[in-house]
Amino acid sequence: MLARLAASALVLVLSCAPPSAQTAETPPAGRKSGFDYMGPDSQAMQKDDLSNPGMLGVLDGEALWNAPAGKSQKSCASCHSDARDSMKGVAARYPVFDEAGGRPIDLAGRIGQCREARQEAPALTREGRESLALTTYVGHQSRGMPLAPSTDARLTPFRKSGEALYTRRMGQLNFSCAQCHDDNAGGHLGSAPIPQAHPTGYPIYRLEWQALGSLQRRLRNCMVGTRADAFAYGSPEFIELELYLNWRARGMEVETPAVRP
Repeated sequence: MLARLAASALVLVLSCAPPSAQTAETPPAGRKSGFDYMGPDSQAMQKDDLSNPGMLGVLDGEALWNAPAGKSQKSCASCHSDARDSMKGVAARYPVFDEAGGRPIDLAGRIGQCREARQEAPALTREGRESLALTTYVGHQSRGMPLAPSTDARLTPFRKSGEALYTRRMGQLNFSCAQCHDDNAGGHLGSAPIPQAHPTGYPIYRLEWQALGSLQRRLRNCMVGTRADAFAYGSPEFIELELYLNWRARGMEVETPAVRP
């Protein structure tokens, strides 16, 4: 009962608060990962590769990386060799500008693009096991490295679009991302802590899901929570949001695969 009352009070405060004209980035020294908001048991689970359930996705991804697929019967390794060398730092840079599409592409999108064009294999399903496993495996090669988003000037308008989405009120509850993750970061929604919006560990293993999931799945959860119509997986809106969120988190360490409650 008390948790429901606390949540209701926060809903009232957020829905009455005036929309922010612009976001204010947290200074580097004050930035926190979702890891910092977890209890010691969950933190220990993430830090121990033998306990971290997300590492099963890494193993699945490694097997897929080395498996021939499609009409070409090429594997990812056929072109990129050992991912521990060729993919080091790659995930830390995405999304990047895609020449063919003329707009940003995220890591899962690039993997799917390579699979179709180079391996001549059927498209991977967004949020499907194979797509998540390969994205997790590639992301894992950047673990411990700082997020270093692309500075390509062609990405600037898309990053600004992502920032506009971050500050835009949505859904029947009329909330924006910024109202929770900027104005109320460190507070609680019921019993759940409200983290800063720094996507350092995706794909993550979320204990609530009992599965790996992408940043876009987490964003869809938030949109459903505000009773908004969620964007489709792989949509331009989600990729622009990711572009902006990674820019906010630049310099923070990649944790893939992170564990979250």
